[in-house]
Amino acid sequence: MEADITSQAVGLASNTDFSIITLFLRADIIVKSVIIILIVSSIYSWAIIFDKLKLFRRINKSSEEFEDKFWKSKSAETFYNSLPQNIEDPMAILFKSSMQQVLKSRSKSNLSERLTTILEVNIEKQMNTIDKNYTFLATVGSTAPFIGLFGTVWGIMNSFQSIAISRNTSLAIVAPGIAEALFATALGLLAAIPAVIAYNKFSSDSKKYSQRLENFSKRFISII
Repeated sequence: MEADITSQAVGLASNTDFSIITLFLRADIIVKSVIIILIVSSIYSWAIIFDKLKLFRRINKSSEEFEDKFWKSKSAETFYNSLPQNIEDPMAILFKSSMQQVLKSRSKSNLSERLTTILEVNIEKQMNTIDKNYTFLATVGSTAPFIGLFGTVWGIMNSFQSIAISRNTSLAIVAPGIAEALFATALGLLAAIPAVIAYNKFSSDSKKYSQRLENFSKRFISII
């Protein structure tokens, strides 16, 4: 173990290349694992971010078009019959699934109460689909800095071990190890900051869309 650290210290002292690839390659297995975890988390977070941006852009546009057509229709049942089989808009799915259960129900007593319950269940179902993967963004936002900090602490420990073994306090011995350690912290922040911003934005967008579905449900109940 001491021989490995000694050879690492000598190698670091003779290597002044601080490129990202070099920092990764000369890091030990623990710091490499931290870096890989953070990079994978960041890539997956950005995939979720782009997916949610497209999702909200699509459903906001499609729901606006649906509401416009719905309020211009002669009746809810007529509009229901004119809907295509395959629809992706959450508001249209909410309306269609609720109307199916209303039309199947033979009893007209307490229709308003039953329809309210049906709509609430369907709204929750649609929002669960929209809110998918929010937990991952929240987890990355809260844990990535600490994962990066762990890599930093481990890297600095290795640097101090290099100093103790080589008995040399020269920056040529210490600087490369510290650079690797700080690289892990930088990656942690790079993964966490976009995830936190995206989580807050999409949570706000979800609340607005959920309120939009609830407003539509109340108006839908009033005409039924």
